[in-house]
Amino acid sequence: MATTTQSRATVRSVQRRSQRDQLMGPFGMAALYVVLTLGALVTAFPFYFMLVGSTLRSADILRVPPPLWFGNAFWKNYEDLLAALPFWNSLWNSVAIASIHTALVLFFCSLGGYGFAKFRFPGRNMLFGFLLATLMVPGVLGLIPSFVIMRTLGWIDTWNPLIIPGIANAFGIFWMRQYIAQAIPDDLIDAARIDGAHEFRIYWNIVVPVIVPALAALAILTFLGKWNEFQFPLLILKQEEKYTLPVALSTLRSLRGTEIGVQILGAAGAIVPILTVFILASRQFMSGLTAGAVKGT
Repeated sequence: MATTTQSRATVRSVQRRSQRDQLMGPFGMAALYVVLTLGALVTAFPFYFMLVGSTLRSADILRVPPPLWFGNAFWKNYEDLLAALPFWNSLWNSVAIASIHTALVLFFCSLGGYGFAKFRFPGRNMLFGFLLATLMVPGVLGLIPSFVIMRTLGWIDTWNPLIIPGIANAFGIFWMRQYIAQAIPDDLIDAARIDGAHEFRIYWNIVVPVIVPALAALAILTFLGKWNEFQFPLLILKQEEKYTLPVALSTLRSLRGTEIGVQILGAAGAIVPILTVFILASRQFMSGLTAGAVKGT
């Protein structure tokens, strides 16, 4: 099923590309590629300058015009970074929290989406509407109530408040519900039930293999959101050895003054896991984002 959807997406993409080439002509296509190349360079320049800045000291970075090539202060910045904070420990904390939370989100949101998509029960539409309505509530409004709840549970200064809340969130359930409703026909589920398969086996052996692109897209979005989370971990975590990387890096300026090169090196190290996750799942991510649109055309 997923392969068929991807094949249709590929065919339609080729057709659109052919029509676009005929309409624009060779000069129009050349101008388009020039604009796209310039846009890509402008987008990539901050990342390049961040890598360059991680190899320079503050005096070089603040020079006008700033150097655009790598310096020789990388190891000095690296030593200062490790002396200022437990970088690798904070990196591990962020990786562990984001990975565990993402795995739980994929499991529970896909289960919830499967339930809303393929089960008929009283109040289903009302419950799903209420679930969607929670998306309209700004997350910052729940900051203080969440802190009070976590303190009541005795979860302050632990990983539990950063992993457990949100594992069955409204966006994830909505995302999976829409994909499952479009990608898996009811007849396939009914045939499995007639063959004697129980509901969890249908979910695990039939539903999950089909929704891998949607799971990959949700995994990347969830991992990025949890990785970049700053305010709530700052409220919850008290001990330095439990800090996530964004919280640890926020203390770097007060510890190292205006040593900009060290701060840039820390920020550069923080994006490596994000880039790794995106590179590993980018193909499935794009497939998951486009599958719904292709199905609707």
